[in-house]
This record gives sequence, C-alpha cells and structure tokens, in this order.
Amino acid sequence: MLFSRVTHATGDRLSMNNPDQVWAETDSGWMQLKKAHYNVFSLNGVEITFAKSSSSTGVIGRSPNAKLRRIKLRWVYQVKPTAKSLGDSWERIYGDAGWASPSASTKKPWYVLLNDDRHTVCFGVKTGCNAICWWELKPDALALMLDTCSGGVEVELGDRPLHAADIVTTESYKEENPFATARRFCGLMCEKPILPQQPVYGINDWYFAYGNNSADLIKKLTAMMAELVTDTRNRPFSVIDAGWAQYSPYLPGDGGWADDFSKPNDKFKDMHRMADDIKALGMRPGLWTRALCARYNDDAKLLLPKIKGRDDPHNPVLDPTIPENIERVKHNIALYNTWGYELVKHDYSTYDITGKWGFQMTDNITEPGWGFYDKSKTTAEVIKNLYNAIRESAGDMYLIGCNTISHLSAGVFEMNRIGDDTSGKDWARTRKMGVNAMGFRMPQHNTFYAVDGDCVGLTTAVAWEKNKQWMQLLAESSAPLFISPQPEALGADQKAFVKKCFAQAAKLQPVGEPLDWMENPLPARWKLNDREVDFNWA
Repeated sequence: MLFSRVTHATGDRLSMNNPDQVWAETDSGWMQLKKAHYNVFSLNGVEITFAKSSSSTGVIGRSPNAKLRRIKLRWVYQVKPTAKSLGDSWERIYGDAGWASPSASTKKPWYVLLNDDRHTVCFGVKTGCNAICWWELKPDALALMLDTCSGGVEVELGDRPLHAADIVTTESYKEENPFATARRFCGLMCEKPILPQQPVYGINDWYFAYGNNSADLIKKLTAMMAELVTDTRNRPFSVIDAGWAQYSPYLPGDGGWADDFSKPNDKFKDMHRMADDIKALGMRPGLWTRALCARYNDDAKLLLPKIKGRDDPHNPVLDPTIPENIERVKHNIALYNTWGYELVKHDYSTYDITGKWGFQMTDNITEPGWGFYDKSKTTAEVIKNLYNAIRESAGDMYLIGCNTISHLSAGVFEMNRIGDDTSGKDWARTRKMGVNAMGFRMPQHNTFYAVDGDCVGLTTAVAWEKNKQWMQLLAESSAPLFISPQPEALGADQKAFVKKCFAQAAKLQPVGEPLDWMENPLPARWKLNDREVDFNWA
C-alpha cells in the first residue's frame, strides 16, 4: 500500500509507507538500494533511512564516500486515467499552472494533488526541506525525486547525515472541495508560517516608471495616493522599486552598470530622509533590493562562476556560501532598517544562484558542472541559509520574497511574489501572469505566507475596465494589494475606485476562492467576501 491510516487524538491521519524502490545517484551513476532493515535501504556505503513521526516521514541520506546527486523513491500506485493533477512551481508561476491529465513527462515541484471528481489525494514534502523535490506520475507508479546537488555538481556530505525532506500526505474529507483540501494540505506542509500582523497594501512605482524614478517622483506619488487612504489604523506602504541604488561603471568606457545596494544614487541622495518623507506623507516606506548583486570591482574569488544565464559581466553575482558575502547581505538588509524602512522586497536571488528562471528548469534547475565555494551543502541548504540571513538581519521589517524558491521561503518571509511580472503596458501579460498565479497559489495564502499576485499597472496604456477587475480581485481576496499608479491615469473614476479598494484591502477578509479553477487556467468565477463574483478577463 502507498499509505496507511494512523489514529491520533486529533483524528485519523495518513502516513506514507516505505517506498517499493529506493534509488540513489552518485558520481558513479544510479544504483538501486536494498532493504537492510525495516526503515533502512543501503548499498555501497550509501544509506537512506525513513524516520516516521505522527505527521510525516523523514528521508535521511548518508553517503560518506561518494558524492550524492539525487535520491529517487518509487511507490506502486494506480493513477486513475480520468484523474486530474495539480503541482506547484519551483519559484514563481509563469502563467502555466492548472489542473491537467497526469503526464509522466511533467515534473510536479514540491507537491502533487490528484482529483477524480469525487475525491482528492495529496502528496508533498514539508516546507524548508534540504533538497529540491518534485513528484513524477506514471499510470502505475508515483515517484519522489530529491535533488541533493550543490550547484551543478554532487554534494560532498562526508560523514554528515542529510535530512533531505519530510513527506506528508492527506486526502479530502467528506464534503470537502479540492480548494479546501489544498489549503488544509498547505497547512500540513508549513506548520509555522510567518504572516503580516495586518493586511498589507499600498503602491509601487515600477509598472509605470520602470526604474526611471526619483525622490521627487516618489514624494509626488505618495502624496497623491495618501489622499485616498481612509484606514489610518493600517496605513499603506509606498514601495520604492529599482532605480534608487548607486550605479558603478563596470569597465572603463563600458556602457554596462552594476548596482551598489548600500548607497543611493544622485536621484535620491538620502534614503533615510526619503523614508521620513514617506512617513510624513501618511504611508509606510518600503524598498526593493537585489541581495546577491556584486559590485563591479569585487574580487573574482567572491563571485559565482559564470554559466549560461549568469555570464553577463555587467551583473556579477556573489557566492552565497562565502561567509564574507553573507555578511554583506546582512549588512545591507540591516541598513535599510536603520534608514527607517518597514518593508523590503528582495529580488532575483533564484536567477542569480541558478542562472535560470523557473520556467527554464525543465531538465535541471541549473546548468551542470559548476559548484559553490562550499560544496558540502546542497543548493536547497545554501538558499535556506541566504533566506535565514535576510530574515535575521531584517529585524521587524516585513519581507517580500520575489523570484524566491516558494517552498524554501515559506515560514521565513511574510509575503511571496507568486507569479511572474504583471504589466503596465500589456494587459495580456497581467492576465496570464497575475490571474493564473492568484488562481493556483491561493491555497498557500496565509498557510505558507501572504501571496503577492503583483501590482495593478494602472496606466494609460491598459484599459481601465480590465485593470479595475484585477484591482477588485486583489482588494477583495484578502491578498496584498499593490498599485503602480501613473499620475496621468488617475482620473476621478480611478481615484474613487482606488479609495474603495484601499479601504477593502486594509481590513481582514475571508480568503478568496477560485470557483472554476478545475476547468479554467484563468479563473473567472470567485467567491469573495461570501458572494460570487464573475470576471471577464478576455
């Protein structure tokens, strides 16, 4: 059997049984391990132990002599041909999420849900795991893959045991719909989320300024939008996006630039004063940063090796396994706190580490053949160490992870950007990236973190009747609402609706539920504040 039912005081729980097959890939290739004891499989010095608890099954690997690349666990399991499946994404969703027929060629990152119209069963790993995990489905089998690489090479564990992941499973209760099951399952995967103390909302300049911002523009925008705020017990944020940091020429005579995120450029001059100005205007200051961005003149020994996707000399990247670099990251994050910022949105770390966006991670999450300075830690452990360093140095500031690994950021950051960029220029992009991400990551809202579906690009380039619907969904779903308002696009109708949406987003609300998500990759029917709302995303 795939799982067994265990009775506890709180009710029955499902527990995964040991797999039917256990495989390990080392620098010598794949090998099938043999059962040594009830919960132990081993061969040629590689050992996988399954540690049972009341809520999960731990997977612990040891490989003192060989370098470990992957672990594969396989269960005999009949997948119904009529079933639909839903997995997660590595980091952000790129408009490609949705329920679909099970496919043996499609990876299901972190978890997979199976539904046969009457019943939903869920398989996943707890958040904060130490391997990059995905599920694979075949008509007669279910497999869990655990990638233990360190960059693009095998991890060198030595005598250290690796607690790679904790497997969890559940199935739908009677009369429980798939969305409710998915939310409950997310709660099982993330037992201790860190959430904002109040609902988060506000403004961000990116989707009309696109980096061409300044202190004067931010003050003008903040003053204009502060007039639309009615809830003074929960004030909105004014988030300064990219464009504030100091630019440094990378090479003499070269047109490229690298950013120093510890210093403002001449357009801003004094970031402490900028934060004070935002507060004086009635909003809370927020700031965007790129945590692993190196300076143009950094010693090459501090940098990650150049690989495809990470070979632009204008964007050198710090190696996060070098303690000196982690201290620099911590210094910058702590600096923003001393400047007076109350929210930091940190971006690009997955791309900077792996050289790939999530939609490019089909065969591997990064190019093979390269390693970190410290090859004794898995990529997942390296990323977690970076996230924990950011969390530790942030103090009481809210953190939004953008382009962060979803399953590793849950329980560390209050918010996570759940989809790729929306747009202030192209409505089709907002519909694809924003609506799709909201539809299929709402089960994670307030179970992993507060889900940030990205901004409303309120500009003259996008039809107001479309942006108005997107704003309404964000404002009434209980998820964070951020608006990028081009001043020229703010007429009387827009201001009145923004004022209404700000008031809605400032208060606690029920979690919005996509009602047609089983059939529609762009859910158009939603349950918002206990009523059904129909949207026209066409």
